[in-house]
Amino acid sequence: MASKLSQVASQTRPMQHKKWPSGRTYATVKLRVLDVGGGTGYSTLGIVKHVDPENVTILDQSTHQLEKAREKEALKKCTIIEGDAENLPFPTDYADRYISAGWVLKPGGLACVIGPLYPTFWLSRFFADSWMLFPKKEEYISWFRNAGFEDIKVEIESPKWYRGTLRHGVIMGCWVTGVKKASGDSPLKLGPKSNTIHNSEGTLSFLARLIPGSFAAAYFVLISNYMWIKDMIYPKGVDI
Repeated sequence: MASKLSQVASQTRPMQHKKWPSGRTYATVKLRVLDVGGGTGYSTLGIVKHVDPENVTILDQSTHQLEKAREKEALKKCTIIEGDAENLPFPTDYADRYISAGWVLKPGGLACVIGPLYPTFWLSRFFADSWMLFPKKEEYISWFRNAGFEDIKVEIESPKWYRGTLRHGVIMGCWVTGVKKASGDSPLKLGPKSNTIHNSEGTLSFLARLIPGSFAAAYFVLISNYMWIKDMIYPKGVDI
């Protein structure tokens, strides 16, 4: 993941562009990068290989995880902020690259969201629905478009055995990127943020989530191993 993010935020010499995903070309200027939800700084380690750490900001809600980011030598010169991704402490048209999403980007800036894809196989969908939210590719594109981004691209983050078909039912990751073309605020209006606080759940409620979630986790581990074995058996070039 860190190496892929380093490509998103890459700062290269003139005429030596890196492309990712699907032929997207990245600017050669000195970039200002926001890594929102950066946590321990794992993904940021890839970013600072190509962007001056002084130009990189890590934002996360977790004090504990940010402390781990501060301990990393490569991130010592980064700006590290405890904050909320839904209430960013930055002005409009602020950054060149935003790892997560965002309208604090400058015109021409690139936003990147990393997330899971909804599985295709019926049994996988059943377990996925009982576990957590897994958006479809079309939903990611719709969210970006509604937020005002253009030139939206989706790239699947796949294991080595992946051969271009999604019928296997494994939950795949994806990278969604979009360009902010014009200056100004996002056209998307979300309304007031909910401050609902949920009370501690009881034992039965906890078990009702734990048991299906455990079955789902075990299922996806098994199907991933199954596909890995299948890849070794089937001839290369044949869909699996």
